[in-house]
Amino acid sequence: MKTNDLLSRIADKRHLTWVGFETDTIFNLGIDLPEFAAFPLMETDQGRALLCQSMEMQSAMASTHGLGVIVETPTWIANADRAAPLGYSAADLNEVNRNAVALCRETVPNAIISLNVGPRGDGYEAGTMSTAQSHDYHHAQIAAGAAADLVSGYTLASPEEAAGIALASAACEMPCVISLTVETDGKLANGISLGDAIAEIDAATDNGPAYYMVNCAHPTHFADALASDRIKGVVANASRQSHAELDNATELDAGDPCELASLLAALAARHQSLKVFGGCCGTDARHLEQIAKAIS
Repeated sequence: MKTNDLLSRIADKRHLTWVGFETDTIFNLGIDLPEFAAFPLMETDQGRALLCQSMEMQSAMASTHGLGVIVETPTWIANADRAAPLGYSAADLNEVNRNAVALCRETVPNAIISLNVGPRGDGYEAGTMSTAQSHDYHHAQIAAGAAADLVSGYTLASPEEAAGIALASAACEMPCVISLTVETDGKLANGISLGDAIAEIDAATDNGPAYYMVNCAHPTHFADALASDRIKGVVANASRQSHAELDNATELDAGDPCELASLLAALAARHQSLKVFGGCCGTDARHLEQIAKAIS
């Protein structure tokens, strides 16, 4: 899919997406995901069935409410550093990313399939990589998952790392979406605003990303920060807690699904450029159903 094709497709209707699978699986289903990794589930029939069930659920909700659907591959930490503790080699990860795209395509063939690329380190920290280092680091994962329709860099707190992901996507001739995460004040971990971060990334990539999103924060954290029409998606946490509080939490804060959906619907009404909506940490089928209903 070309960037213009992606933009035309999401302009046609609102789309539903979901990246709350990991917290739902760990806290609600009681299934351990070592290192917070979902991709090892592809190695067993039971795990693959669980992944497919989540995709089918999301797709069915979108269809019921007349929405498009963007399905994310379970590869948020399928990169060299974060997968190393699980014993995955570079060759293993290439296969993981290829197989993840194939599984999504087979399960929901009419969906937009997004290769989900996470940060090299902690998504709540700014990181120290340069744009060039980020390009070199993330290129392997993006090249392996090049059969997807687009690349989505999720939960990014560093403009430099985000720019590297965008450039690596361009090198693989794939559209790229950059999803930044913010603190409770609506700013990135390094203290800069969303608008300034977007301007920095665009300058470093010649406006490379197809569009931007915000994820892994509650709508009350970023409602007043959506100043750029380049932001076309919001994928929200269920909880109002800060990143530090979420890191230290031993129980899931699922918030209020109806309130979350209402807040996202209010953002949709205020910002006509928003086209992609969904749930991040702490969200499950209850939240997704309410979001789909509210934005349809």
